[in-house]
Amino acid sequence: MSALVINSDSSLQTVLGTLREMYAQHRFVRIDAKTGKARSLDQNAISHAWYEQLARELREDDALGWKCYCKLHFGVPILRTEDNEFREIYDNSIKGMTYERKLIAMKYLPVTSNMTKPQLSKYLEAMQAAFVPLGVMLEFPQQ
Repeated sequence: MSALVINSDSSLQTVLGTLREMYAQHRFVRIDAKTGKARSLDQNAISHAWYEQLARELREDDALGWKCYCKLHFGVPILRTEDNEFREIYDNSIKGMTYERKLIAMKYLPVTSNMTKPQLSKYLEAMQAAFVPLGVMLEFPQQ
C-alpha cells in the first residue's frame, strides 16, 4: 500500500473510505501515522549546498563524504531520539558496525529524507554549530 496523506477535509474523507474498504476486505488494518509535513525543498537545497561548501572548504572529503558524515553525526541522533521505528532498525542493523562501515551505510540509509521540517531544521542547525569551530560558516540564505 502506498502512503495515505491527509492534508484537507476532502483527503480525510477519502482516507476514511479507503480504510473502511481495507478493513471490510481483510478484517485487519495496521496504521503507522506520522504528523508534520515532510522536509521542504528549500531545506533540501540548503543541506546539499552546505555539503558542497564543506567539500570546498574542508578538503578531507568530497560532498558525498560530508553528507554521510553529517547524516551519521547529526541526523541519526535526531531520528533515534524521535522515531522509534528508525531507532529499532538502526540499533539492530547499523549501530554495531565499525565507524567506517557506518559512514558507508549512510550512502544508502535514508536519514534526512525521512525527516519532518522541524527535524531537518534541527539537523541544519546542528551542522552549523559543529562547523563554526572549524572556521566554516554555513549560512541560511536571506529570505
